[in-house]
Amino acid sequence: MDKLLNEKFFNQDTSLVAQELLGKFLVRNINGKEIALIITETEAYDGPNDKASHASKGKTERTKVMFGKPGIFYVYLCYGMHYMLNIVTREKEYPAAVLIRGVVAQNSSIVLNGPGKVTKFLKIDKNLNTQKAEKKSGLWFEDRGMQQGKIQKTPRIGVAYAGPLWASKKLRFMIQNV
Repeated sequence: MDKLLNEKFFNQDTSLVAQELLGKFLVRNINGKEIALIITETEAYDGPNDKASHASKGKTERTKVMFGKPGIFYVYLCYGMHYMLNIVTREKEYPAAVLIRGVVAQNSSIVLNGPGKVTKFLKIDKNLNTQKAEKKSGLWFEDRGMQQGKIQKTPRIGVAYAGPLWASKKLRFMIQNV
């Protein structure tokens, strides 16, 4: 039986959530049709001191969702072209989130390796920002009992602006052969 991931799952250490999401399913309902994709790549953005996190500059109109309850989506437009899908983690008022970077379809050739490709394929935009990850919103996460496999850890992508310490932290997580 599929298990919907709830607020309790997301109310944990951000790095742990980023790793535990690997092998879980991101499920989207588009016009009554469910599309379920296996999460293969994530990145953790953890707290006000993480210089790669939008929240490092404090609470703003854009980032206030990161200070909200765990299990809420943080969706923003990057470079004016691509929406980025994040899920808020940890306790309320602690700004942290996990970016969904890559997914694959089970028993299919669909491989979406990049956060912009994921959101484009699943028709995710700003309308999901601040929405709860649940069936009612049309986007949610499920544990379908899939074995995770070996996790590869690397530095995050595109965060050189955060300085050498934060840019080199291994907060990008990936699995292969799902």
